[in-house]
Amino acid sequence: MRILITGGAGFMGSHMVRHLLRTRPDATVVNLDKLTYAGNIQNLKDVEGDPRYQFVRGDITDASTVDSIAAQGVEVIINYAAETHVDRSITDPKAFLMTDVIGTYTLLEAAKKFSVKKYIQISTDEVFGSIEKGEFSEQSPFEPNSPYSASKAGGDHLCRAYHKTYGLPVIVTHSCNFFGPNQYPEKLIPLFITNLIEGKKVPLYGDGLNQREWIFVDDHCRAIATILEKGNAGEVYNIGTGWRTSNRALVDLLLKEFGAGPGRIEMVEDRPGHDRRYAINAQRLRTLGWSVESTLEQRLHQTVEWYRANEQWWKLLKI
Repeated sequence: MRILITGGAGFMGSHMVRHLLRTRPDATVVNLDKLTYAGNIQNLKDVEGDPRYQFVRGDITDASTVDSIAAQGVEVIINYAAETHVDRSITDPKAFLMTDVIGTYTLLEAAKKFSVKKYIQISTDEVFGSIEKGEFSEQSPFEPNSPYSASKAGGDHLCRAYHKTYGLPVIVTHSCNFFGPNQYPEKLIPLFITNLIEGKKVPLYGDGLNQREWIFVDDHCRAIATILEKGNAGEVYNIGTGWRTSNRALVDLLLKEFGAGPGRIEMVEDRPGHDRRYAINAQRLRTLGWSVESTLEQRLHQTVEWYRANEQWWKLLKI
């Protein structure tokens, strides 16, 4: 099986590349990545000599590049390529529209042209907006509140339209927030961890009571692998763990890892359009046989230990 993973040099994509090479001996993986600030080819240094792995530097908005890869017998496209950082979307929305909407369109066109057997869109629960109580389901309406989530919602709508209009075998996934080794240090958990390692304070937006649901990167990879194997074309699958916590409570867990107190927290002005609470129902995915492993506390400890052991990797990115 020849699989195209876009954004495969980034945090989530690189873990999925390794997961497929490790668990699918029948898989050949092509990694298409533009290598923006969040893409790091060193994330895949350990597999670059694998004959089943190929790296192509390119932009998913470039139809000629995408078509040239898809024409080589690609059976599956998994689209991890995205602009994802909410703060960056507030200052530069255009980059998000180009990658998350035009890039998705370009991939869908290639999938249609070359009869790709399955297309999986990696998206976010942020397309649903904020929910005061209860959980988002796959049928929840889209109410994006940032340029980032709006751009992801646009790509997701295109996926639905291509399935309904052209019969393209598209599956859309909406995940809660993920974390783990190799994550770019502008994201909340690696930013807090690396700041604590460096003896700095951690910046906490607003009152710190915004709630998020979290998933460890390995659990997300297993979820996508399950959907690849058992998911139905045209379906939407939420990916969630039930690991829900306020940002303040999350900081407290990390402070405990470092034996530090609340004096290491710096309260900062809240960002515009900051969603208050996310919670996602993943029962449809669980019926396919997937379940979460370990606990949030154990996975946070594992992540902290990785950043402690790999300072050279992340310090270069924080310069």
